[in-house]
Amino acid sequence: MHHAPVTPNGDRIRWVEIPGAEPARLYLHGLGASSPVYSASAAAHPLLTGRRSLLLDLLGFGISDRPADFSYTMEAHADAVAAALDAAAVTGAEVIAHSMGGAVAILLAARHPRLVSKLVLVDASLDPAPPVPRPGSSAIEAFTEEEFLADGWQRTEQRVGPAWWATMRLAGREALYRSAVHRARGTVPALREQLLELSVPRTYLHPAADGAPAGAEQLAASGVTVRAIPDCGHTIMFDNPEAFARAVADALNGS
Repeated sequence: MHHAPVTPNGDRIRWVEIPGAEPARLYLHGLGASSPVYSASAAAHPLLTGRRSLLLDLLGFGISDRPADFSYTMEAHADAVAAALDAAAVTGAEVIAHSMGGAVAILLAARHPRLVSKLVLVDASLDPAPPVPRPGSSAIEAFTEEEFLADGWQRTEQRVGPAWWATMRLAGREALYRSAVHRARGTVPALREQLLELSVPRTYLHPAADGAPAGAEQLAASGVTVRAIPDCGHTIMFDNPEAFARAVADALNGS
């Protein structure tokens, strides 16, 4: 396990690292998740081995520190990841990012362009969340912070079920709440706008059953490769690991 301080108080981001050739690959998880759990099987897949791979947990999640005084905005997450990559002597990383991690990855590429050479967004969040939580969402942003810290986190456990809760329960409660709220609010400029303006190769993977993502034609027109993955839900890497590994390999190898 590797670690680096990323805040003035010395709070640390931690990651599991697989040695290999450069450029490095960075795996970023979604809300309440953990990269070593969600991405280990992909990083070990024969189509994706051989590269230095960092399975990194965002500040507040998984094996990383959980400071209660961190803002947990998407921009703050991106800047903290940038500090960790600098400490790891990583530049030009190929970033594979799931769900909320996709928001962080887009901002990482926009704010710290030397750190990112390619983006693979896995059913990533591009737009602010609707006022009414979607089925399958955590609905954390529907609470006030006081409500969530009091008993909302327990009600969230009942809503998300045991699989998601297995890693969500590791998160700091402030981290979980503030990350969910800031992700739901979106960014300025909007994430979608920032993605469209990036010049690095970009791929967007989504479950085929959900149909094309919103604004798919605009994404494609700006050079984003949009690819549907069959037989899966939001957690594509769990539901169809073979198709996921092949799609990621194709995206990173330019196929």
